[in-house]
Amino acid sequence: MARISIPVDRFVTTPYSLWEDQWLLLTSGDFSSGKFNEMTVSWGALGSMWGRPFAQVVVRPHRYTFEFMEQYPTFTLCGFPPDFRPDLQLLGSLSGRETDKSIQAHLTPIAASKVAAPVFAEAALTIECKKIYWQDFDPTHFLDPNLDKNYPRKDYHRVYYGEIVAVFGESTYLRPSA
Repeated sequence: MARISIPVDRFVTTPYSLWEDQWLLLTSGDFSSGKFNEMTVSWGALGSMWGRPFAQVVVRPHRYTFEFMEQYPTFTLCGFPPDFRPDLQLLGSLSGRETDKSIQAHLTPIAASKVAAPVFAEAALTIECKKIYWQDFDPTHFLDPNLDKNYPRKDYHRVYYGEIVAVFGESTYLRPSA
């Protein structure tokens, strides 16, 4: 995949579509030790907080990736071309506790440029993040009671904010210079 380094202040995307339509692959752990896990995510956010660019992801406590998010200080998000959708569906439905999901999905983990968590060679977009905050969802704070219907098992997400420290992607993710 032909990715270029994209300064964070020149990174452009359609955030809603990136999460809801394209999906992303969240990975946490340490590439050099071979200890990492990935999962498909379709809920999250990109923005600015505390004067820093951030990516926000949510992970339920029963997910294997949760253990890695708790143990390691970095994570990555990878976006893929549309023909990888079946692979992302597979990665969102299998647990890394029992199998090496990236092998089954025919994805190649590689070292990221600034964080320990890996990225994937086939990705069209990679976002490298350093965790800066977490908080558990509190259902008593749902202003719309219908939101609780997303949690029939009462397994509320933990939200993580990661400062974006590097972005690589196809040139379509690069805002032209002014």
